Formats: sequence, C-alpha cells, structure tokens
Amino acid sequence: MDEGNDRGAHRSGWTGWTARVLAFLLTLAAVGWAADIYRTAGMLLYNEQFNAFVLALALALVFLTVRARRGTSGPPPWYDIAAGAIGMAAALYVAYDHRALNDAIAFRPLHGVAVGGILLALVFEGLRRVSGNVLTVILLFFIAYGFFGHLIPGEFQGRRVSPDGLLFYLAIDVNGVFGSVFGIACTIVVTFLLFGSLLGRSGGANFFTDLATAVFGGFRGGAAKISVVASSLFGTINGNAVANVVATGVVTIPLMKQSGYKPEHAGAIEAVASTGGQLMPPVMGAAAFIMAELLGVAYREIVIAATVPALLYYGALFIQADLEAAKSNIAAIPKSLIVPASKVLSEGWYFILPFAVLIGGLFWLNQSPETAALYASIVLIGCGLAGNYRGNRMQPKDVLESLVETGRSSLDILMIAAAAGFIIGVLNVSGLSFALTIALVKLGAGNMVLLLVLAAGIAIVLGMGMPTVGVYVLLAALVAPALTEVGVPALAAHLFVLYFGMMSMTTPPVAVAAFAAASIAQADPIRTGLAGVKFGWSAYIVPFLFVASPTLLMQGQPHEVTLAVVTAMMGVYLVSVGVAGFMTRPIGPVLRIAFAASGLAMMVPANAFPGAIWTDIAGFVAGAGLIVSELGLARRLRQPRREPT
Repeated sequence: MDEGNDRGAHRSGWTGWTARVLAFLLTLAAVGWAADIYRTAGMLLYNEQFNAFVLALALALVFLTVRARRGTSGPPPWYDIAAGAIGMAAALYVAYDHRALNDAIAFRPLHGVAVGGILLALVFEGLRRVSGNVLTVILLFFIAYGFFGHLIPGEFQGRRVSPDGLLFYLAIDVNGVFGSVFGIACTIVVTFLLFGSLLGRSGGANFFTDLATAVFGGFRGGAAKISVVASSLFGTINGNAVANVVATGVVTIPLMKQSGYKPEHAGAIEAVASTGGQLMPPVMGAAAFIMAELLGVAYREIVIAATVPALLYYGALFIQADLEAAKSNIAAIPKSLIVPASKVLSEGWYFILPFAVLIGGLFWLNQSPETAALYASIVLIGCGLAGNYRGNRMQPKDVLESLVETGRSSLDILMIAAAAGFIIGVLNVSGLSFALTIALVKLGAGNMVLLLVLAAGIAIVLGMGMPTVGVYVLLAALVAPALTEVGVPALAAHLFVLYFGMMSMTTPPVAVAAFAAASIAQADPIRTGLAGVKFGWSAYIVPFLFVASPTLLMQGQPHEVTLAVVTAMMGVYLVSVGVAGFMTRPIGPVLRIAFAASGLAMMVPANAFPGAIWTDIAGFVAGAGLIVSELGLARRLRQPRREPT
C-alpha cells in the first residue's frame, strides 16, 4: 500500500459518497460470490464476467479516492472522475458481452481492442497510484516486451504478436487480466480482508494482543515476545507486511524500547514478525491462495506444507528475542500493565469461535476459502454484537463501516492482481516464460544448488520494494519453472521463491517492512534492516533444506517427518545461540561458530542425501557437548568462592 497517498481523505460531497457506495458494492459482490447467491438467483456468470464487474468498481474507486500525486487531498479533479467512469464502462462492457467477445478473439474486432487498450492504460495508472513505481516499471517492461519482443535477437526473442491481437488477448482471454489471479483477489482475498476488518472493529485484535501479553509479558523480554506472537496472529489474517508493522508496531515497538531493546532491534523484531505472518498457518497471506490455484492443489495442502517452516521461522525469532533479553538484562513487562489471562479469556473467549469456524470449514468441511471466511465473518459479527470485550462492543454501524473499509483496502491487491494478469498474459502469448526457464537452467549449468542460490538472489532483488503478492506472481512465472525443470517438486519450488521474495521485505538495501519499523522506532533504517537479516536468519536457510528433503513440508513417512522436525528445532536453538552470541553468558567468536555449525548440521534432514543421518548425529553430539559445558560453567560461576582459612 502506498502510504503516501491520503486515500479516502475527501469523504464529503457526491464524490465521497459515491466512493463509499462503490467500496460497499465491491465487498458485497465478493460476499455474494462466496455465498453462491448469483447461481442461486439464476445468474449463471462466467468467472471472467464477475471479475470484470469487480474491476469496474475497483477502477472507479481508485480514481475517486487516490490522487495522482502523493499527499494531495480534496475532491478528485474532473479528469480523475472521467478516467474512473471510462474504466468502469469498459470493464462493465466486458462483463456484459464477454461471451461474444471471447468467441470473436480470432477476429479482433475494433471495439474489443479499444476496451483492451483502455483497461491496460487505466490499470497501469491505478497500479502506480496504489503501489508506487517499482511494480509499475516492471509492468511497463513486460508490456513493451509483448509489443517488441520479436525484435530482440537471440534466445530471448519473443513470438511476434500484432498490437491489436495483444490488447484483445490481454483483456479477453482467460490467461489475461481477468484470469485466475484476479479471481482469487476479488473473491478470497476480499472476504478475508472483511474478516480482518471485522476482527479489528469488534475488539478481537485487542483480545489476541492482550492474550499474548498475559502469557508472555511476565517473562524476560516479554515485550518482544508479545510482538512475535501478536504480529504472527495479525499477519496471518492481514497478509501485508508493511500494514502489519504499522498496525501492531505502534504498540509493540515503543514497548520494546521502554523495556530496554535497542531501537534497531525493536524495529527488526517487529518487521521480521510481521513479514512472517504471510507464511503463518492457518490462513497465511493472499499469495498462498494464488499458489494453490497455480499448482492446482487444495489450499489445505499449502497450509500443511508451510506449517513446519513457519514454526522454525518463528521459533528462531522467539529464541533470539529471549537470548537478546538475557544478554541485555531486559526485564519483564511490569505486572501493572498485564491483564491476567483468566480475565482476558473470561471477557473475550467468544473470539475463538470465528477461528474455529474458519479452520473447521477449511480443513474438515472442505469448504472453499472464501466460503469459510464468510461463515467465520458471520459468526464474528454475531459475537461482536453480543459480546463486550473490555467495554468494546461492536455496533451495527461498525459492520457497515467494515464493508466500506474492506472495499477501500482491497484496491492495492486488486490493482496488483490485475497487473499480474497482464504480465502472465504477456509471458504466455510471447513465449518469454519458456525462454527464461531455459536461460536459468543453462545459467545454473544443471547444478541444482547453484540454481537455487541464483533463484534466491533473483527473488530478493525482484522483490525489493514490491508487495508480496506481486513478487510471488512474478517469481512463480519466471523462476519456479526453472526449479521444477531440474527436479525440484513444484510445491517446494513455489514455497522456495515465496520465502525469498518475502524476505526482500527485511533485506537491505530496499527493505520496506524494516524501513517502516525503523520509522516507528526512530532508528537507522539500514541498521534495522541488517538486524532484520540477523533475526530472520532461518528464512534464508530453511528453504534450501525443504527443497533437499520434503520431510520439512510434512511429506514422507511419519517417523521421517518427526525426526526431521525434532532435529531441525534443536538445530534452530543452537544456531540462534551462535547468532545471538549468548547462552548463559556472552560467548566469543569460536564458540559462536561452534554452536552455529552444530546447529546447521542438525537442521539437515536425515534423508536429504545419502549419509545425512550422520550430520544429525554429529551435530547432536557436538551441540550437547557445548550445552553441557556452558551449563557446567554457569553453575561453577554461580557458586560462592570459599575464602582460604
């Protein structure tokens, strides 16, 4: 989200009310699709027709609420109103006449070409307004390649496509703007955004923060542990690292600084915790839904596969926050600021019910994600209206405001998804995706390890300054096919690129989540980003491990999975000690290297390669020896010295 634009600042007058109505209708359209109202009412719509209707609302809303220049407020100028109306009319025409347009795709009628050109131009400008310049430049590059790629010599030469044929294809074909990626955004993502909005307005977000405070606030470094737990819970619903930092960091970062954490450490912990929410089951972020669609697997398979890597990610962060607290003598949160867990649960227990409905719908009733989120939202509305958590009772107007708020907050993802549709269309029609796959495989010289390192670097570079969904869609189209070409399982390949694309949020030089946290912490952005790399170290290691062995993705025999998970968690502790430079006391460089090496050896799954079981054994023996030695030394240091007689 482009925080520089004062979205929704102008709410008075007919344009303000029109924007509210459009936002309300956009959310209501997604709710209707999730509830299967259209089919029940006898409206047999193609997916592309519904997607076009949502894009019509989104384009009009973007140009009414987001100004062309950052920081500009006031009523929209006439040209924005005109652009919104034209974009809405073009998309509505596709929704109305999609079948006839699709049948005429080989003939490319002029009115279809004109609609394609209008949608491309307005999505391009809408994307620039909501997400900034990075993704916009990337979209421009791919569109230019679609028009002129056939002029490029060598292996990257594209297929020749006439300009009118390209515009018609991108706007009408199922692989274009109204394809599966946009369909996920305007159904699944919008319903989950509604659930998140309702959770905030009902007091549910405060409930989970208070619960994390009650459980962890009394321990050393409690403020950081609250940040880790609260941000993971909020992030799994929100799915936006920067928005998560802003929403939870305004509370947790000052609390960490007051407890004694360095400003850059406080910002880094919050940034890493917020970024990881996009990989945190049971919901995860929008990219997980897109992954399920692209791979053609059930969403629950993605969630199951992502569970162990997420536990390792947050386990490493939690352990390091604890060791940093011990190293810096950071105390617990004062008891006066902690609400007892019994009181939190007695007043807000009903917030657990919507999550039970959501998880039950996804994993036991085999409901579609948008339907499960809709039922959970209905239960949440009932709980919010009937409950009263710490004086916060949801009012009927809050439900209405959540519907409007969801429509506004979905603009980012809708514009990004529309741009992704155009990019995927160009990749398909030009043959660029195949050429890139071949080029990457050649560059990696057929060596899987080298190709994985190259893919990780490309993912981080491409992801700099981009939202996670946009990063993932690009990487899934450009990099993941090369990994599968050399034998990496498709699910592991997609999770691999998602992890490294996600870590661009905290990896300098353009670490947008870390920079947002640094702004709140009043810390140096680069130092905060470097600290984020330190606290998030596991995300740079674990993807290589689950590519080597699917046991870390919960695939394999139960005893193999159990062994891999147990040894990986033990290894995470050892490496975290080495990274933090502290166990029971500060340790020097030699011991830090020894702890980290033994931990990395234990993290390697036993079936990653022939003989890998011996790395686990060696790591366990070395790690156990180091721990026993440190504990013995600590016990001796605590014993009082005897004075000579």
